[in-house]
Amino acid sequence: MKPYERLAAWQRCHALALSVYRASEQWPSAERYGVTSQVRRAALSAPTNITEGAAKRGKAEFRRFLGHSIGSLSEVGYLLLVARDLGMLTENAWSTLEQEHDAAARVTYLLYRSLSPDHSRPP
Repeated sequence: MKPYERLAAWQRCHALALSVYRASEQWPSAERYGVTSQVRRAALSAPTNITEGAAKRGKAEFRRFLGHSIGSLSEVGYLLLVARDLGMLTENAWSTLEQEHDAAARVTYLLYRSLSPDHSRPP
């Protein structure tokens, strides 16, 4: 097991990426280079940035990559909403993906916050 695979943030983001790929397999071929491509790239970017950041030296560098991952997760959340509103996702499918997205975003943000330079200082 690679070191990044032990991180709950990576595990959740990886699972989300797989779910996004599976859900988007049935989307219209006219969207292949639109929403489908965009949401897949964003979904892959979240765990990829965690993987890359974990390989860097120092908390500050890792935290910077986690920030990129959080941005990608935000993009995924919006694109899933667009897919739902365009009828590409059922309400039920969107709800399931949204819950998975929220869990990935929450744990990634907690890791990001834990690496803050002032995190160890008492309030």
